[in-house]
Amino acid sequence: MLEMQDAMNARVNPDWRQAGNAWYRAIWTECAEMLDHYGWKWWKHQQPDLEQVQLELVDILHFAISDYLLQDADNEAVADRIAAEIMDPRQDRDIRAAIESMAQSTIANRSMHFSDFANVMALIEMDFDSLYRTYVGKNVLNFFRQDHGYKDGSYIKVWQGREDNEHLVEVLADLDSGSPDFREQVYQGLGRRYPG
Repeated sequence: MLEMQDAMNARVNPDWRQAGNAWYRAIWTECAEMLDHYGWKWWKHQQPDLEQVQLELVDILHFAISDYLLQDADNEAVADRIAAEIMDPRQDRDIRAAIESMAQSTIANRSMHFSDFANVMALIEMDFDSLYRTYVGKNVLNFFRQDHGYKDGSYIKVWQGREDNEHLVEVLADLDSGSPDFREQVYQGLGRRYPG
């Protein structure tokens, strides 16, 4: 995943390591989106959309990995650090409070800690296999977006009345993530649905 993230960042900006991107800002903004998908409004009926909550968590993973890759150029050291933090999760029991804690900590430290991430992951019952599968799918979608005009504004994000993220969930449901050409299958599945 670290290598895939580095490749995606380089696709957007070959000099991404020197760009000074505020990865922490992207993380806390995604926390707000995640909370919206889960639901927090007491004045209206809301049903948690766990698939979209999980996608938002994977978006956060992209930004957090990017931040950690800037802090240490050694992928093995970054992987060890992430693994150690994930093995010591925070213990918030309310999903809304856990998301807010992750956002608050990220803003305060200008970096996310994977103990917060692991806590949210557990509360939405997302296992590591699902995290990996969804990360790869979202990474492929990000490449697909770039290939179809995301940067210049010509990309179409809503297909047949639904966002591309929703189509991604359906494409992933039909594929075996253990397949050696899993990434290519995801890309092709998106291509068959894309209206452009």
